[in-house]
Amino acid sequence: MPFTELELARLTKILTAWSEDVPHRVRDQLRHGFRIGPNDVVIFESRPHFQPPHNWSDHDVAKFRFVRAAKEWRLYCRFRDLRWRAYEPLPSANTFDAQFAEVRRDPTGIFWG
Repeated sequence: MPFTELELARLTKILTAWSEDVPHRVRDQLRHGFRIGPNDVVIFESRPHFQPPHNWSDHDVAKFRFVRAAKEWRLYCRFRDLRWRAYEPLPSANTFDAQFAEVRRDPTGIFWG
């Protein structure tokens, strides 16, 4: 079942604030973005190509999937083979906020390097 209007609005508000939190001095070198699907959210960072620099590349960082039947969020990280795998330290949580905070904190270095 897709996100409700209320859930969608809440996710958009949280993620828009996060994406606008990139310092102005580096916005020509780094951007944060997100894509919201029917029951998942992918956050990514964008960086300019070397040549031509006006083209930007998106690099997926984390994927959050809401499993309505279990009433939990599941967190995935992207491996070198570009496949999504469950993030072992916190594979699921009751709230999006808990997992989003884990990605921002990145205690293992797997999301932001």
